[in-house]
Amino acid sequence: MLASYWTIAGGALPHTDRKYSPFDFKDHVAAAAKAGFAGMGIWHADLDHTLERTSLEEMRQILDDHGMKYLELEFLRDWFVDGDRKRRSDLERRKLLEAAQALQANHVKVGDFERTKTPMPRLMEAFADLCEEAATYETKIGFELMPFAMIDSLKDAMMMVECAGAENGGIILDTWHIAELGSRYEKLAEIPAQYLISVELNDGTHKAPWSLLEDTIHYRRYCGDGEFEVPRFIEQVRKTGYKGPYGIEALSQELRGKTLPELTTRAFETTMAQFDH
Repeated sequence: MLASYWTIAGGALPHTDRKYSPFDFKDHVAAAAKAGFAGMGIWHADLDHTLERTSLEEMRQILDDHGMKYLELEFLRDWFVDGDRKRRSDLERRKLLEAAQALQANHVKVGDFERTKTPMPRLMEAFADLCEEAATYETKIGFELMPFAMIDSLKDAMMMVECAGAENGGIILDTWHIAELGSRYEKLAEIPAQYLISVELNDGTHKAPWSLLEDTIHYRRYCGDGEFEVPRFIEQVRKTGYKGPYGIEALSQELRGKTLPELTTRAFETTMAQFDH
């Protein structure tokens, strides 16, 4: 089980200048391990913040000392566009890949938040190029399928990764995103296991009075606290033969005021309970 970054980031707030966590990296790792997690996630802004006072080597030692086997780094945007956006993305790309190698990360999460219209041949080419470079850093690339991305269907996401043909590239499934996209859980069982890089669990509501953006950053809940059928989601993923890590990604304004022990313990217990059904 992996504690995704936003789940245990405390007061960090997406889409603001305060995306880094108020909690110290060592405290993060220690609390996650004590709760039962075997892995965790790091957002790029939090990585920058941590590196102001801790080296990559020291970070890796902290992870090792607490038995953290899985690590995901996120989030790379604009890897498929041109111009100034691509140049900025390339700088972030190098930083994340270098960190992934030094920290022995399982994968780097990539995607899009702006529904950037891009021809499929260009996406295939860009994804293949990104995966090829990531291979030299001994890490994988996971495309997170979501309603905000330039690809917003499981069919198109699979087309991109399959046609890119990279052994270290695939998709990341998130219960919330799959539910909001209206995808049938049963379709997940058709995904070849080699294309599943990671799986994230969470809960929420099928219809809400607030916007989709507000829903995703303020109302993504712990498993069992919403309307999604998380055990059925897990059942379909298992049918693929997937053997990798499961993450818990809850983004909630309610959780941002909790202590680190409260966040890690509750996240682990509620997520593990979904596997008992």
